[in-house]
Amino acid sequence: MKDTIYITGHKQPDTDSIASAISYAYLKQKQGFDCVPCRLGELNDETKYLLNRFGFESPHYLKDARVKIKDIELDPPYHVETDATIYEALQKMREMNLSYCAVTDPKNVLKGIITTHDIAKIGLDDTSLGIDLLKKTRPEDICKTIDGTMIYTDEKVHLNGKVSIVAITRTKIDHYEIRDRIVIIGDDPDVQKQLIKNGAGMLIAVWTKEIDEKVIKTAQKYHCPIIISGYGSMNTSRYLYFAPQVQYLMKQEVVAFNHHQLAEDVGRAMTKTRYRAYPVLDDEQKLIGYTSRYHIMSARNKKIILVDHNEFSQSVRAIEKAEVLEVLDHHRIRDFSTTRPVAFRNEIVGSTATIITDMFQERQIPIPKNMAGLLLGAVLSDTLKFQSPTTTQKDIFMANILAQIAQLDIDTFAHDMFEISTNISGKEMLDIIKTDMKTFDINDRKVLVSQVLIYDFNGVDARTHEIQIAMEQILNRNDAQTLVVCFTSITAGGSKFYVHGENRDWVRQAFPEGIQQGILSRKNQIIPILTETYERHE
Repeated sequence: MKDTIYITGHKQPDTDSIASAISYAYLKQKQGFDCVPCRLGELNDETKYLLNRFGFESPHYLKDARVKIKDIELDPPYHVETDATIYEALQKMREMNLSYCAVTDPKNVLKGIITTHDIAKIGLDDTSLGIDLLKKTRPEDICKTIDGTMIYTDEKVHLNGKVSIVAITRTKIDHYEIRDRIVIIGDDPDVQKQLIKNGAGMLIAVWTKEIDEKVIKTAQKYHCPIIISGYGSMNTSRYLYFAPQVQYLMKQEVVAFNHHQLAEDVGRAMTKTRYRAYPVLDDEQKLIGYTSRYHIMSARNKKIILVDHNEFSQSVRAIEKAEVLEVLDHHRIRDFSTTRPVAFRNEIVGSTATIITDMFQERQIPIPKNMAGLLLGAVLSDTLKFQSPTTTQKDIFMANILAQIAQLDIDTFAHDMFEISTNISGKEMLDIIKTDMKTFDINDRKVLVSQVLIYDFNGVDARTHEIQIAMEQILNRNDAQTLVVCFTSITAGGSKFYVHGENRDWVRQAFPEGIQQGILSRKNQIIPILTETYERHE
């Protein structure tokens, strides 16, 4: 299995979670680890702006922490195309040292699979199978299978699939029924001509290097292809039955898996069959490899590093089944638990980007100029340009270091960034609320808390009805009991709250209607106040 480490922030990603994932993946890569920065949702406008400004691509979208087939090392995608001969397929299997081979079209789309068991049927089953296959076989396929030389071929070839080996006796060839048959014969030109006149469908000559011109002219008249075999009578007759194309012998109903399928689901499906290997396909049904029970049993859980969160409810789906290696966070520690020790770094600072900047310095690894700009944007975003009560002197110190590296003026840069992130005009309210919405378990109750950064409150009051409709829609689609939406103004230095759900009255006691001055931080103010309020009412 690929030994990749996935570094991801939380659901509904903000700038700090994305910048932290990207920069920490870079730091780990410099230390020799194969790391991939990830996201768990769509990016907001602020984050898109920063990624575009500093030249970073959007991180990989991680949908599930469980291992998928594409995460496992697969066996190579050996295959033959549908027009390959059975003999060519057998040679490919010998080359692979395997008992199976996928059959594809010219675009590598899976069409079937052929096995040594299928090929064995030609010799072990009733002769009708061989006859049925040979009457569909092209002369050129027969020629290459027996290492032959095509002397004459004909578009009007007439074959019934039966084969005769003619041995000359006292009765000559009078007792042979050879009409429409493939006839294996020696080098006697008179006998060859007579066989053609008697209706032979094809002549395969053995132990000769040439065919008489008179025989060829007769073959042209009676539409009878002639091949000089590269083998004697015995081997010619043996290899002949491997000349049909694999498409006529392959299994068309194949148990195959998509590379996005979960390994645990594939393992369960395998228990219902007894095949040695299974083709793995991409989304276009193209073969990309093979998997087996060995691969599934050997698969290990995904290795994941969590940044900017530690609550499993905010993390990637099935995070409890992954191998969590590290956590870098600045939030409360809630329901975090693992089956083995992890490196856990949680600091009382305003941004995870502050912690990661510190780690670059601790390890004496230079921060690239563009990455310093991205990290600075994350610090300013999470601390609301140092106005949030979560801001520490360490945040300010690290922000100034990052500004020097990125050669940016903090005031000008913050203005440019917040001008993008706080503009909600023209946007659907449902999308606005969901952009930075997180789920919190407060006294065994699920509470959704969304924080929307705005420049001022002028445009909010006019959209109150729209806000209420969007909140109702969100609660109807989630299993939470309460939704709290907080509009936070950077210029006003306060927040305005909207509440919908079962515990509306409780929340209103904590955050009455109107602007709540000084309330800026979801982590250090809103969640602690909500927790205390819920505990008081239980």
